[in-house]
Amino acid sequence: MKYNNQIKSITIGSFDGIHLAHQALIDKAEAVVVIERNGGYLTPGYKRSFYVDKPMFFYHFDKIRAMSPEAFVSKIEEDFPALEKIVVGYDFSFGRGKAGDTQSLSVLFNEAVEVISEISLDGEPVHSRTIKAHLKEGNIARVNAMLGRAHQIDGRVIRGQGLGKKALVPTLNLQVRDYQLPQEGVYATRTKIEGVWCQSVSFIGHRVSTDGSFAVETHILDRQIETPPDKVWLEFQAFIRPNKKFESIEALKRQIEEDIECAKGVTR
Repeated sequence: MKYNNQIKSITIGSFDGIHLAHQALIDKAEAVVVIERNGGYLTPGYKRSFYVDKPMFFYHFDKIRAMSPEAFVSKIEEDFPALEKIVVGYDFSFGRGKAGDTQSLSVLFNEAVEVISEISLDGEPVHSRTIKAHLKEGNIARVNAMLGRAHQIDGRVIRGQGLGKKALVPTLNLQVRDYQLPQEGVYATRTKIEGVWCQSVSFIGHRVSTDGSFAVETHILDRQIETPPDKVWLEFQAFIRPNKKFESIEALKRQIEEDIECAKGVTR
């Protein structure tokens, strides 16, 4: 593939999450080159572009993994014929077996190479793997701080077990693909329905008190959804509690009512 462009500066990386460190690289370039991998994303595929106001170009890792560092740089130069500067992070590696690094990039690319030093937040380095670790612990406050925005996922609305509307509270049940999900539990969230953000409380995990199946479901506060949309976005605001088993539907319902009140207390 050869891009017909006159872009003079690019930044290269995986850019999973478009977090604070990624933003430091993106600020230095005209366009973003994403090395796309498979699965377990903070922000999968083209959805990265929702958080970037610059052109984005995607190389799938499987298509370039066998390239030598020399071949990779040649491809970049071919795809960006006007290129004058490449911006990368201090730990950037490329080429077969990660044989290339920032030093070899400076040798192979005849124009400027700018290397951005490690970015930290309150003394903790900002990396996608660090954010994922916080996500697995339900540490949404830290996740959002490192992203520089509230963490979001999207999903297709599917049919649930039907118990919520009858015995508990009505929920939208979501099928979520490609994202790494947070710790099982209940979260204060916002849910975007047909372009409008609504305050909500959401559950992610196995429904250990009912059918045992895994679910991602959200209850919209102070609004009744008559016709469920095909797709919604969830924005995580705060972790409320971990997943737990209740001895009865009545006990579960009382806890859900408490969860709702807690979610209402989160700043909108």
